[in-house]
Amino acid sequence: MSRHDAAELAHRLGEHAEAVCRHYLSNGRRSGNYWQVGDVRNAPGRSMFVRLRDSPNGPAGKWTDAATGEHGDLLDVIRDALGLIGFGAVADEARTFLAMPQTEPERRSSRATATPIPAGSPEASRRLFGMSRPIPGTLVETYLLGRGITALRGTGSLRFHPRCYYRPEDHGPTEAWPAMIASVTDLGGHQTGAHRTWLDPDGNGKAPIDTPRRAMGDLLGHAVRFGVPTSVMAAGEGIETTLSLRCALPDMAMAAALSAAHLGAILFPPTLRRLYVIRDNDPAGDTARDALAERAGEAGIEAIVLSPELEDFNDDLRHFGLQALRAAIANQLMRQDRLRYLKRAA
Repeated sequence: MSRHDAAELAHRLGEHAEAVCRHYLSNGRRSGNYWQVGDVRNAPGRSMFVRLRDSPNGPAGKWTDAATGEHGDLLDVIRDALGLIGFGAVADEARTFLAMPQTEPERRSSRATATPIPAGSPEASRRLFGMSRPIPGTLVETYLLGRGITALRGTGSLRFHPRCYYRPEDHGPTEAWPAMIASVTDLGGHQTGAHRTWLDPDGNGKAPIDTPRRAMGDLLGHAVRFGVPTSVMAAGEGIETTLSLRCALPDMAMAAALSAAHLGAILFPPTLRRLYVIRDNDPAGDTARDALAERAGEAGIEAIVLSPELEDFNDDLRHFGLQALRAAIANQLMRQDRLRYLKRAA
């Protein structure tokens, strides 16, 4: 990218300076015509000032850290807040942010225009996922570890959004909460939807709201995927339930369909020969199990049900521990899969 293109991109970000700060410098707050935060890496504090409006002192988006003397523009903010390497990655992140629809006050005050997209559409889900960040070191990692889920390798389908909008069902005012964003994809890896799990900012599980889980986009037949399936894979309902089993079988490809109804309709990869159905211990789980097993049989795929001792496998993981979960799963796997997957996980 040329210097002129970089300057133009920084200028466009400056037109949305407050929205950029609220997203990437979420530990700060507005003070008059400035956004104050600890530093460009989003530390709490008040030593860094970001100009939110053009003024005789300079254009919107320029910032100075009074403690260190550092200064720059909003491209620097995106780079350092996310820890990105290379200007290409910074530019891609900036363009993704600028493609997102802004709040109504932001639209009125900005000369830039964003392509409108329908709320809840597959395109909206792709933009939401694109403007979220990888989970290492974020509240999502804290949330999953708090549920006993420690095997996080291969979880690129999950990301963290620090301020994801939440609209109460009673039509109350829109709120913003941190959230785990999951990419829902088809068999070809194309994102068709997203699933949001809003989180408590203090790291104490899900956010204290009426519906902390919601999906958007085209979901039927698709799933949140972990690993690349070959001849064997497992499929379950919830993300946490599926990841709990993956702690015991980290090399087995798995998919979370997000609900019992969607689990029964999940599409089969063309290479699949054996499907482990991750069952939830409730009537809806039984219905999904029967529907999926019937469809698999009709497709020539062997279906084997994996059943938890408690409500689901996350309950088993937290109550009994990982070694006990592996032992219980071993008795439900085919012998060749015990040798292939449990031996590697030991």
